Amino acid sequence: MKLSLSEEILALLVCPTTKKPLRLASESESLEWTTAGPFEGVLLTGDGSHAYPIRDGFPVIVAGEALSRKS
Repeated sequence: MKLSLSEEILALLVCPTTKKPLRLASESESLEWTTAGPFEGVLLTGDGSHAYPIRDGFPVIVAGEALSRKS
């Protein structure tokens, strides 16, 4: 998965709900999350409480698009 953002821009992104910084999740961390639509990566808060999909190389950082943890 190729993220269409530089490391500098990624460092500025925060969760819209918690305002905590986001980081690129590992492949194994990404498998813990689900949503109705397809995604190829995940941005995750440092504490792992919130996750947002990456679609077509771009993060979707909108509270209503947050991923759900698999049960």
